[in-house]
Amino acid sequence: MKNNSESKNNDTSKWTIKETPQVTGFLQTMAVIIWLGQSGIVVFMSIYALFFASSWVRMVILGCMLVSLILPPDFPSIGHQLGDWITLKAAEYFGLKTIVEDEEALLRHSKKAALIYAFSPHDVLPFSVFAFNPILERVPGGAGIVCLVTSAVFNVPFMKHIYTWVKAKPVDRKTFLGRLHQKESFAFCPGGVQEVILLDTKQPNDIVLFLQNRKGFIKLSLATGSPIVPTFGFHLDGAFGYWAPRGAFIEKLSRTIGFLPMIYWGRCFIPYGIPHAKKLTIVIGSPIDVPKMDEVTSADVEKYHQLFVDEVIQLFERHKHSEGYGDKQLRIA
Repeated sequence: MKNNSESKNNDTSKWTIKETPQVTGFLQTMAVIIWLGQSGIVVFMSIYALFFASSWVRMVILGCMLVSLILPPDFPSIGHQLGDWITLKAAEYFGLKTIVEDEEALLRHSKKAALIYAFSPHDVLPFSVFAFNPILERVPGGAGIVCLVTSAVFNVPFMKHIYTWVKAKPVDRKTFLGRLHQKESFAFCPGGVQEVILLDTKQPNDIVLFLQNRKGFIKLSLATGSPIVPTFGFHLDGAFGYWAPRGAFIEKLSRTIGFLPMIYWGRCFIPYGIPHAKKLTIVIGSPIDVPKMDEVTSADVEKYHQLFVDEVIQLFERHKHSEGYGDKQLRIA
């Protein structure tokens, strides 16, 4: 099954390409530390407070964490300015390149409905979804777009504020459906934590996308008439090294808590540190037209789910050679 826009996708003259020159200096590195280094900061602060700090230092650290958990995630409001600065500097750190295959179609659809930007792959952390931040002006008609990420982030002190400031919200059903009804576009990674579980260092040329059973967002798309935009990120793999426990219990635990308890490391091999400064390329395909249905059947979901998976595969195939992925292959799980 092929989308009727496939021929237009192959017309490279219609592609809109923007690229930020890569700079990995002090400011760029600090911005990424404030954002993606928060996991390590919280982990090491907790270890220090519990096992090494004096009583009053322990009270100060744990008190600050408690206050952070109590405060609303967007506090203080000036934090959004910091979030914009972080995003702009992150674009330099990663030398962000975006390829929009059909800008006219995105603009046209965004005026009528919310667009669901379904991003793959998840990898260790799907941090490249920051490319959808409106401050970067990479997504046509994306002035109010946000990224939906695991709700676990918003239960961690300090991280909840940083992620809110960089335009992230929890990927729960209430937020998902609410934005669709309000015609507010967003990006999310359908593979989720299950895709992290399937990562395998023994198969470096396989890019695993957990999509076969990810059909809930297809049903919500059909119920609201919201187009789905297949999106793919190149060079996310290898940004982190990692070790993850395996087994049925770990899988069940990961699905429950919203993340895989694992050890990962990036630049300077610091555990839970920032990723290597790899140049990222984000490719945004054409929106898949979906009808608004009062009653969505299983057959409808299967039809549009298969169309989405096919489009993701075609998107990867169109760009893999130019991005140096000629020896890699997608594996849909």
